[in-house]
Amino acid sequence: MRIIFIRHGDPDYQNDALTEKGIREARLLSERVAKWENITQFYCSPLGRAKQTASYSLEKTGREAITYDWLKEFSYFIDDPVTGRHGVPWDFMPEYWTQIPQMYDKEGWKETAIYGSNPELLPAYEDVCAGLDNLLNAYGYKRHNNYYVTAHKDTEGLETSGCKQDTIVIFCHLGVTCMMMSHLLGVSPVILLHGFYLAPTSVTILSSEERMNGNAFFRVQVMGDTTHLIQGGESISAAGYFTEVFQK
Repeated sequence: MRIIFIRHGDPDYQNDALTEKGIREARLLSERVAKWENITQFYCSPLGRAKQTASYSLEKTGREAITYDWLKEFSYFIDDPVTGRHGVPWDFMPEYWTQIPQMYDKEGWKETAIYGSNPELLPAYEDVCAGLDNLLNAYGYKRHNNYYVTAHKDTEGLETSGCKQDTIVIFCHLGVTCMMMSHLLGVSPVILLHGFYLAPTSVTILSSEERMNGNAFFRVQVMGDTTHLIQGGESISAAGYFTEVFQK
């Protein structure tokens, strides 16, 4: 099975929409998506900037997307202990978060004071993980400890393998993508949120490795790919990045 995460285009956060640049990015993205064959299903966040990004690809392919509320951005605000910023629960200063060993642990980050400061945050993370697992379960992938089992019983009670050919595309956001990937890969989302950048309309691809029949683990093929922008002559947006973006 293949999962393709796509971040929305360059955002106008105030209006939950795309900027003019974001629209250009989404149109270039749609040309790329239109070339993808055998997409099983498209999914989308309910937020405007993700839906607008998806609309160009859906129109180009003649498809519709299923919208899930748990795919919205992970905007469960906290007060940054260094800057005082009241906002998304990442973009911490390195002198703060790197000094907390639990931040590096796939379970320990949940026990930190900052992530416990918003009582809605950790239940929301569990909802995202459950939503993703329920989605994958519909394609024959059932969560088992930190990996997935694909064997299931057919009508005669015999074991059959999961649907390896399925490809799903999810239009969503940087933060919630990192949350989902932390669950799939068994790593702390803090590392993903602070150590990796997913540019607007970037493409992240994970595929299930099933080297033993019935066992699957999702592995990243590419993360944050912006080939469509480079080939289309459109600069890569720095929305959510705190240094100069390499443009070549």
